[in-house]
Amino acid sequence: MLGYRGTGKSVISKILSEKLRMKLYKIDKMISELAGKSIPEIVEQDGWESFRKLESEIVAEVSKQAKNSIIDCGGGVVLSDVNMVNLKREGVCILLTASLETIIKRIRHDKNRPSLENDLSFEEEQKKNIAERESRYSVAADFICDTSQSRPLEIAEKITEFLRMEGLIKK
Repeated sequence: MLGYRGTGKSVISKILSEKLRMKLYKIDKMISELAGKSIPEIVEQDGWESFRKLESEIVAEVSKQAKNSIIDCGGGVVLSDVNMVNLKREGVCILLTASLETIIKRIRHDKNRPSLENDLSFEEEQKKNIAERESRYSVAADFICDTSQSRPLEIAEKITEFLRMEGLIKK
């Protein structure tokens, strides 16, 4: 599962994991557990570069063992070409999108999402980062779902139908 912050990756990954009876790997949670601290603490104490290094290590490991699984990736996983090679080697990438307004509404008060750019307003930061990542998300995506107007269960059903049509899960 790929997508920017607030597009619904964690919620929809959990629904799909339960619905399809597949193991769920939550990359951000695994990073926190490995580092022994929260993502904001990792970023504050060690910087984004350290966080991205841990992320790449975990993506490499999980992508080797995650057959017939759901991998809930952080929004920045697409910034590394190596991450994307690892994720696409054996899997398909589902991209969740949402309008800028929807994303801002969903993440504005979430304290577990540290700032990516210190010199911009919250709205400017989201707009800039989405624009910078958009082409990477599009290239990586095997299937795209806009979550702005749909409920998580509806999105999970659309993804399930795509996976069935691709022969990746049984009918």
